[in-house]
Amino acid sequence: MDSYLNVPVAPNAKGARRTEAIKLYGPDAFEGMHRAEVLTARCFDRVCDLVRVGIALSEIDAYVADFAANYAAKPATLSCKGYQYACCTSVNHVVCHGSPNEKKLRDGDIANVDVTLIHDGWYGASSRMYAVAKPKRAAERLIGIAHEAMMQGIRAIKPGARLGDICHAIQSYAQSQRCSVVRDFCGHGIG
Repeated sequence: MDSYLNVPVAPNAKGARRTEAIKLYGPDAFEGMHRAEVLTARCFDRVCDLVRVGIALSEIDAYVADFAANYAAKPATLSCKGYQYACCTSVNHVVCHGSPNEKKLRDGDIANVDVTLIHDGWYGASSRMYAVAKPKRAAERLIGIAHEAMMQGIRAIKPGARLGDICHAIQSYAQSQRCSVVRDFCGHGIG
């Protein structure tokens, strides 16, 4: 039995305890999560100043690593299953989890930077899309649709709603715009 909800748990393949129950957090935990997320948002705001034609993805990664160190945080991606970078950088057709390298951003690129910072034991995880100089019309359309799909998902959050309601709102909007969602990747919690 798991002590916080008295829910039976089963060991996973590695012997760790696992439960399908949702852990309930109190005000102190929410404050810790909030501080970690605010720090992550500040990192993204600073990355805005870096994203320009000619910057290498590795430079963005180095900045994220330095930012984390300056705020007593740790990038969660470092050493996660052998990953050696402080963030993920995905350019144009790369859906997510691209590895920072020496590739330089070009005029018209769209670049997604994915950052997860651990601060005081709490995770702040998000990603942000950046347009490099003047994106192509199709890229601008994609950015707008992705943003509105996210807003549709946020609007679906209410007491009694299920995670599937949020997913349905996002997918329905995307498909109404002749776009699709990538089913092989999904979100994750920060608790």
